[in-house]
Amino acid sequence: MIWLIVLLALVLVVFLLVVALYNRLVRHRNRCDNAWAQIEVQLKRRWDLIPNLVETVKGYAAHERGVFEEVTAARTRAQQAQTPAESAQAEGILGQALGRLFAVAEAYPDLKASENFRELQGQLEETENRVAVSRQVYNDSVLTYNNAVQTFPGAVLAGPFGFSIREFFEVTEEAQREAPVVDF
Repeated sequence: MIWLIVLLALVLVVFLLVVALYNRLVRHRNRCDNAWAQIEVQLKRRWDLIPNLVETVKGYAAHERGVFEEVTAARTRAQQAQTPAESAQAEGILGQALGRLFAVAEAYPDLKASENFRELQGQLEETENRVAVSRQVYNDSVLTYNNAVQTFPGAVLAGPFGFSIREFFEVTEEAQREAPVVDF
């Protein structure tokens, strides 16, 4: 009879440990999902600013059509990205295109003096900072989650419960590592 009680207690303890581990993995996964959602919020804010910025610059530099088309195409690709890797690549390309847009704007003193342009420039700079912070939070969340999935006892239980490692939001090209320069 004592052995039966000990065996039931042991099974109960193991069950409670499995439940606790499962709940821990779910919390980490949810933090990753939330952090990714925050990146998407900031990227959407950035994407919403870009058409206004392009239109403002167009008013002063209408003959720079290629740059405007490049920024618009890069914005579209960034919006269509599905995974963190695709987003990182598309956002890097968009950042480079914005850099070229600001280089065009540099040649127009009246544009640089425009209140509308300066306001958009400030909003974009603030958004770039928010994107950087959101990326850092996301990557920290992914690191914590991946560690929980890949270390014992999580490594034993993660697979059967459907938990797999997540991608980091990494910039692969050196030129993409820097935010576009928005200071005149």
